[in-house]
Amino acid sequence: MKRHGFTLIELSIVLIIIGLIIGGVMKGKDLISNAKQKNIYSTWIQAWVVAVNAYEDRTGGTLGDGVVNGGTQANEDGRFDTINLSSTTGVQNILKSVGLDAPAVGLNNGGSYGISGKYSTSNSIAILQYLQSHTDGGSKNKLYITGVPTDVAMAFDRLSDGKLDPVSGFFRRYPDNSAAKWPDPAVTLTVDVTLNL
Repeated sequence: MKRHGFTLIELSIVLIIIGLIIGGVMKGKDLISNAKQKNIYSTWIQAWVVAVNAYEDRTGGTLGDGVVNGGTQANEDGRFDTINLSSTTGVQNILKSVGLDAPAVGLNNGGSYGISGKYSTSNSIAILQYLQSHTDGGSKNKLYITGVPTDVAMAFDRLSDGKLDPVSGFFRRYPDNSAAKWPDPAVTLTVDVTLNL
């Protein structure tokens, strides 16, 4: 008996194997993407949070508040002076002067970071700013980050707060009265976010 092709069972097995390989590749890409997002969050965003808090612990002053603390205003008032960390070295120099390190990752003295998401790539900029919360009604010193790819911002929210909620918790979309849900990352490519300090 002479065979002239493959049986349906043999073809099915080959298709299953191909499907498993494709699924493994896709899962691998997701794992790499998640690892990159965690790295950005811990080495850039969290590093700035730690630097601000360590400065206050070490000096009793508020980083970026008044010239003496690397700010732009003459006097201290407990509020950030709206410091764009990508266009200054004053804050970074003040940190060095008290034996602390500014984040050494990203671009422009650690003040900005090129972040790639699934739908967009953006040069996100970190700013120390005194901002109003539209949901809590109060104002606080915050790390304000502009232009974060929406899908990456959602991943940061989950890393920071353990859930997706753009209007409450430590990590928020700004303004925080935008919506109760994160926007579709395929439609809204980037968002601005804040972290309470």
